[in-house]
Amino acid sequence: METHRTRRKRLRYRSALVGGGVAVAVGALLAPLVEAPAASAASRADEVRHPVDQVDPLIGSAGGGNTYPGANLPFGMIAWSPTSTTGDQTNTAAANGYSYDTTRVRGFSLTHVNGAGCHPGAAGDVPIMPFVGEVDSSPTADTKDQKYAATFSHEKEKAEPGHYRVGLDSGAAADLAVSERAGVADFSFPQDAPARLLFRTSNSLNGSENAHIEIDRERHKVTGWVLTGAFCGRRANGGVNNRKTYYRLYFSASFDRAFSTVGTWENDRLSPGATTADGGEGYLTGADRAGRGSGGYVGFDTARDNDVRMRLGISYVSLAGAEANLRAEIAPRASVADVAAAGRAAWDRTLRAIRVSGGSEPRRTAFYTALYHALQQPNLISDTDGRYPGMDGTPHRVERGQTAQYSNFSGWDQYRAQVQLLALLQPKVAGDFAQSLLNFARQNGGVWDRWLHISGATHVMTGDPSAATLATFYAMGVRNFDAKGAFDSLYRQASVPHPDGLSDKGCPGQCEGQRPGLAQYLESRYAAQDACHCWGGAAETLEDSVADDAFARWARLLGRTKEADELGARGGYWRNVFNPQATGTAGYIQARNRDGSWVTPFDPASDRGFAQGSAATYTWMVPQDVQGLAGAMGGRDQAAARLDGFFHKPDGSWSVRGGDPLRYDPTNEPGIHAPWLYNALGQPWKTQETVRQIVTTVYGTGPKGLPGNDDLGTMSAWYVFAALGLYPQAPGRAEALLTGPLFPRAVIAPAGQRRVLTIDAPDASDTHPYVHAVRVNGRPHDTSWLDGSVVRQGGSLSFDLADRPDTSWATDPGRLPR
Repeated sequence: METHRTRRKRLRYRSALVGGGVAVAVGALLAPLVEAPAASAASRADEVRHPVDQVDPLIGSAGGGNTYPGANLPFGMIAWSPTSTTGDQTNTAAANGYSYDTTRVRGFSLTHVNGAGCHPGAAGDVPIMPFVGEVDSSPTADTKDQKYAATFSHEKEKAEPGHYRVGLDSGAAADLAVSERAGVADFSFPQDAPARLLFRTSNSLNGSENAHIEIDRERHKVTGWVLTGAFCGRRANGGVNNRKTYYRLYFSASFDRAFSTVGTWENDRLSPGATTADGGEGYLTGADRAGRGSGGYVGFDTARDNDVRMRLGISYVSLAGAEANLRAEIAPRASVADVAAAGRAAWDRTLRAIRVSGGSEPRRTAFYTALYHALQQPNLISDTDGRYPGMDGTPHRVERGQTAQYSNFSGWDQYRAQVQLLALLQPKVAGDFAQSLLNFARQNGGVWDRWLHISGATHVMTGDPSAATLATFYAMGVRNFDAKGAFDSLYRQASVPHPDGLSDKGCPGQCEGQRPGLAQYLESRYAAQDACHCWGGAAETLEDSVADDAFARWARLLGRTKEADELGARGGYWRNVFNPQATGTAGYIQARNRDGSWVTPFDPASDRGFAQGSAATYTWMVPQDVQGLAGAMGGRDQAAARLDGFFHKPDGSWSVRGGDPLRYDPTNEPGIHAPWLYNALGQPWKTQETVRQIVTTVYGTGPKGLPGNDDLGTMSAWYVFAALGLYPQAPGRAEALLTGPLFPRAVIAPAGQRRVLTIDAPDASDTHPYVHAVRVNGRPHDTSWLDGSVVRQGGSLSFDLADRPDTSWATDPGRLPR
């Protein structure tokens, strides 16, 4: 018979999943962001009181955004979210385990990384699956996920910050809420049906080297670990080098009731009654991995109570660490509702760093969801006692003055927008993150890997994003890290060749050298396509030029004049891969061989010499010297005309959705700064109309509301800046480029800071994207860029917006951004 307590729980759960309270987007997959024309002035002036109410975690969960809808906290370690399946146990429906278009799941995994592009992406560790029925065969033998998976409908799904719940067609349901390193779950089952909970310990997204589970019937506990890694290990262009292990995740789960049955499995062998099992899956795919792995299950008697509560902690250091994290963060009798309420409050505090007023409901949803996605990373990897796994394979403790150790750094993506937003809104986290990267480098022989996952070097992408990132942090006022030690270490990496720089392991996509072919680069002053040991010589040259320019600015702030002069000159090496006669009619960035010859044949639409982009896109990737680039193209007017052709088709229509290698691609990073280049070319009104076109047609609400991989918050950070009317001018600088804001008012109040930046634009609307005048701290401002002191110290910005271009504002040739 059902208890009174159980009935109350079930009624609350049902009321949250049905009726008008469902918060997920169910209708059209992409809702354009059109300002409601009938909105009154009073309603437009209303400040969003609780930004958490505006967030839809399902934005970006279809169409390649690779976001996940599960429960997490800002910068948290645990991220509890579904692993979906299309009928292959060694794969998932999307890179990070969840696709809105696939409504079949095989578990709810404990760790995720937001928006990574490799498929499968990273983590997805220890899927836990509520199963209705008898476990009479090994779940690992169910290679097509036909038996031990379940379908669901979005009408029974609710996703919100810190809390995720879904009802499965099997009759089971999962209700999940988390703290930073722990979580609480209520699993409900049909009454009087076999109720089992599967722990797929070996089934991480990329597989595993080994896994272990232990079931303690006496203490109602399940503990274990998975030994895994292999981010991007399936990639065709160098991924085989990453089919390796680099971290171990421990978990400890305790239950509020006894187990009615237990068992384990290893490969195709089921062992009813057993309480331990070991075995990994390997890192291959399909038939080479299917049917391998291990796990365990526990069962429950649902005759009197069909709800099961589980409390769980995780750690990358030890089982004791996982249990200590749980004790420290979640009270023994805390319910899912209690933990969800605390998580909601944590997100609300974090999101209130920016408070906007006015705007339509879809626009507020898009904005705060973008902010939510941008502030999910970096991620904690240290326990509550300060211990974390080092890159040398041993545990370490955070440094004196460091609050926590963070990881998950997709540097090539993040240094262009996400790290600037992090420094602006969460300077303390940014400083701890900078110290984290330095700690890792010291444990890694002085090498700063460009794409860190947990404690592993994955080498993914190209360039030296760590130099650009820390230089940006310092320029924006972040000081709570060992800046001198970090500078010295990064300078050695940029000036002293390392043996890895001559290795072709992992190339082209995951080359081991962080400054590949450095001796040749310093001698030739460009990365030679035929000798660079990199993804692409032209791209590597541009990336290193951006990094070195940022690095030079940091050196100057530190009083390191000699290094500043040297690195500043290297910031101009992009000129050595600009061929003025690349096509006979126009100059382009083009790869060169070591003997100085240009790599031919040349096609602006080709990616030869580049990484994930064409020559047409990379030619604009000189944010540190736009005036120099314009001069190389024949002057600002000629450059602006070429930029027009980058955003428009020959007939004049917009081309900003991607898919054309000759034009703007909003789905990837090398060109995302290009809309703001018009400011430096003396035509800022074109920045204003181009940014607005992208914002209103490429971004939106609903699962397809992101243009492409969120790339650990980068695409979301782009949107946040665009909505505010600001964009980082270049890495290593605090200056910001201006455009028309989306909201009538925004107040930026960074966490733990007294400084406040207020942005007023009373006429902001879809019909008023153009800037007519700007005031900074009450004084007229006639440039299309903002001094870094305003970003660092706060102040006020006031925009006078218009419905037509003002071709005279901020066009003085002597006062353009440089």
